[in-house]
Amino acid sequence: MEWLDIASIGFIVIFLGTLFLFGELLVKARGLFALLGVGMTAMYFLHHLTGDTGFWVVILYLIGIVLIILDGKLFSDGTVGLIGVILMVVGLAIPAPSLVYGILVGMAFILGGLSSLFFLKVFTRRQMWSKLTFKDRLTSERGYNSINMEYKELVGKKGKTLNSLRPTGTINIEGQPYSATSGGQWIEAEEEIEVTSVDGTRILVARSNQEKEE
Repeated sequence: MEWLDIASIGFIVIFLGTLFLFGELLVKARGLFALLGVGMTAMYFLHHLTGDTGFWVVILYLIGIVLIILDGKLFSDGTVGLIGVILMVVGLAIPAPSLVYGILVGMAFILGGLSSLFFLKVFTRRQMWSKLTFKDRLTSERGYNSINMEYKELVGKKGKTLNSLRPTGTINIEGQPYSATSGGQWIEAEEEIEVTSVDGTRILVARSNQEKEE
């Protein structure tokens, strides 16, 4: 496998290996992607591992994979997964015979990982990534919204100002304090108010009808 001594060939091998390995993690490929990915990556390691570079780099690489899987199953904030990616890049770059080769291998890994996202458009997504934000659009139909649903329910409710709204301040509705604005109207503390609209997290209030009539 002397052809693996060529940096451009190593780039292609790691790119494809990472593409299929990450593809297996992202979608249901019935093990085919895993077989291709593991085969190409193992071929790279077997050729480049020497007495100076021990089996520990493979362990480093495997730990990285485990961290990425754990992030998908348990954490889903990306931090643990990022550490795993770094460990995998380091594990691939260290056995490289030259600095240029190592840089190309690192680039191949990143490009292969990013390219694997295209499999999401073709194959069925794995459930382990169901908590990641790229899976679903955050829409009201799926139970998400850009504002707290509690705020929507405030429209039409009455309460009191805790301090003067000139035009912003704090109001109390059913024992809960909220930041609100009265628009261009000044409302003194302890006045009865009514929520007229909610826009995002902006609560617009006005004097209640009773106050207006008086």
